[in-house]
Amino acid sequence: MLPMEVIPISIKTPEVLTHGGVPILSEGVAQVKIDSSDQALRLAAEQFLGLGKDGIRDVAQAILEGKMREVIGTMTVEDIYRGRQEFAKRVVETAHHDLSRMGLSLMSFSLMGISDTQGYIDSLARPLIAAAKRDAAIAEAETEKEAVIRSSSARREAEVARLQSEAQIAKAQWENEAKKAESQAGVNQKKAHADFSYELERHKLNQEIKKEEAKVRIIEKEQAIQIEGLEIARKEKELEASVVRTADARKYQIRAEAEAEEYRIQAEARGKAEALRLEVAIEADTIRQKGQAEAEAMTLKAKAYEKYTDAALLEQYLQILPQMAKSVAEPLSKVDKIVIIGGDKDLGATRLTAQVGQVLAQMPEVVKTLTGVDLAKVLKDKLAPEAKKDEKAG
Repeated sequence: MLPMEVIPISIKTPEVLTHGGVPILSEGVAQVKIDSSDQALRLAAEQFLGLGKDGIRDVAQAILEGKMREVIGTMTVEDIYRGRQEFAKRVVETAHHDLSRMGLSLMSFSLMGISDTQGYIDSLARPLIAAAKRDAAIAEAETEKEAVIRSSSARREAEVARLQSEAQIAKAQWENEAKKAESQAGVNQKKAHADFSYELERHKLNQEIKKEEAKVRIIEKEQAIQIEGLEIARKEKELEASVVRTADARKYQIRAEAEAEEYRIQAEARGKAEALRLEVAIEADTIRQKGQAEAEAMTLKAKAYEKYTDAALLEQYLQILPQMAKSVAEPLSKVDKIVIIGGDKDLGATRLTAQVGQVLAQMPEVVKTLTGVDLAKVLKDKLAPEAKKDEKAG
């Protein structure tokens, strides 16, 4: 069996003299493997078949250690220290030929480090270290100086920057406040304008709403009027259907009844007229006969009145006077109770009797007004001679 994987190798050399005669120790690492070409496989099979990785590692390690010694002898300590890549390149070039002859391939090689037992490398390093320290101190001083200068300048610039910044901040604040005030003024102006516009729009909207409401009310009233007109028409039709037609029927009925009644009345009137004509004729004849009798009686009475003397008239007047007094006092007889307020009761009764007498005393004037006969004069003329006769007789 032949292992085909990469085999790592660690290499350490004993003290080897460099080109300058300084003995140094070196340490490196490498990776080797069997080449995959047919020729390399045959060579590797001839050399390492059955030895495994350890056998390959031992052979390769010995070859590389020898090559490292060879290269160290051709270079100085300073060259090796400063040119490690060059050292590794030379080792790879010198070892490639030997390894390929055994079917091996050097994948990589690196120098890990060098050292010596005489202190040569340290001595080389001291001046460098001192110079490095010196340069470091100078650089540090320069750096500190530069730092101080830069710090002072930075502080000055920082202070200036701070003052400028504060001034700019103050200016910015002032400008900000001015802008805020200007903005607030603009906002207030726009707000006032917006409020005014809002109020104006609200007022306009209210006016529009009122107009629309008025239109709606007008439309509602018009619709109500139309509805009322329709209702009136409906009621009229209903009235016409329920009342007018009934009234017309009733009117026709009443007219028919009235015509029938009229005919009946006319018939009755014609009958009554005929009966009345007969009755009137009879009554007229009776009245005529009665009138003739009364006329004859009146004629006889007139003739008798012509023969009447004043004494007869006085007698008749005296006969009718109690009836007249009775007629005047008759309403008082129908009074249930007479209440006289104030004064003496007997005086009140006397006054009532006197009023009856006054009414009777006015009767001659009434008779004179109605008949033209002055009863008072007749009585005076009649009674005056009689009184004189009595005086003379006495």
